[in-house]
Amino acid sequence: QVQLVESGGGLVQAGGSLRLSCAASGRRFNSYTMGWFRQAPGKEREFVTAIRWSDNNVRYADSVKGRFTISRDNAKNSVYLQMDSLKPEDTAVYYCAAKSLSLLTTNEKQYDYWGQGTQVTVSS
Repeated sequence: QVQLVESGGGLVQAGGSLRLSCAASGRRFNSYTMGWFRQAPGKEREFVTAIRWSDNNVRYADSVKGRFTISRDNAKNSVYLQMDSLKPEDTAVYYCAAKSLSLLTTNEKQYDYWGQGTQVTVSS
């Protein structure tokens, strides 16, 4: 059984930074793509970034390029989202997701497993 557990959310002022973590368990993720999505109040869930575990290839949403960085740690079976220069519009619940097969997709429907989410609030 695959489990994804996010942590690291919180309240931060605009311009600040947060680092989210996603601890993955239940299988080897060598052939997986790991993604971060977010959902703001009253809005649909949207793609933020994804990383292909096998070759470290990444994709970012235009809204976070240059500010957010996704990375992974093989030894800890974890994925991280470093968020810098945060803006109030980044406020959302952030979800970690995993997709079997190494397709670096932005489509949430193609992800197989999801974490419970962690709240990020950016004050102005």
